[in-house]
Amino acid sequence: MLAHLRRSVVLALIAIVIFGLAYPLIGTGVSQLLFHSQANGSITANGSSLIGQNWTSPKWFHGRPDDAGPYAANPKAKVSGGDNPLVANGVSGESGATNLGPRSSVLSADTKALVNYWHSMGVNPTPDLVTTSGSGLDPDITPEDAIVQIPMVAKARSLSPTVLKALISKETHTAQLGFLGSDYVVVLQLNEALAKLK
Repeated sequence: MLAHLRRSVVLALIAIVIFGLAYPLIGTGVSQLLFHSQANGSITANGSSLIGQNWTSPKWFHGRPDDAGPYAANPKAKVSGGDNPLVANGVSGESGATNLGPRSSVLSADTKALVNYWHSMGVNPTPDLVTTSGSGLDPDITPEDAIVQIPMVAKARSLSPTVLKALISKETHTAQLGFLGSDYVVVLQLNEALAKLK
């Protein structure tokens, strides 16, 4: 009986060392070595490039309406917002879309309010800029979404539209492997590059 107990304890200790220490440390080491930025959350001084940020000033390019626009979250007024990444369907701490269908009067009113919001800033919005993403967390937009915002940003920053168009072109990522998905611009990276312009 003691021999069985001893074997069980030894095997348990071996399993703890292998699966509780060695395996996680190797996994962490490999991810830090090969995918350093992703493993650390792609954090910059202004946030993460893996999650949408809340840009509301006309001095910055805006992302999809996850937590911005006329129905953005307002904790003081106890409004959870359209697709607030931290509050889904009125429940704090969850993430996800509002799940409003195409016949929803709330969705229609929110979209019309968002179109008016963009028009008030001198932007003729693309469909992506007035519809929320499925996850409510998208960090990127299409190059077209960024280009339509050039007049707003150029006016607010007194910059040439040509300079901004070149910046968008420089910050545009091509489809993965050349054919998966479409070209995209990470809004955080675009705004950080914009902040560096003189």
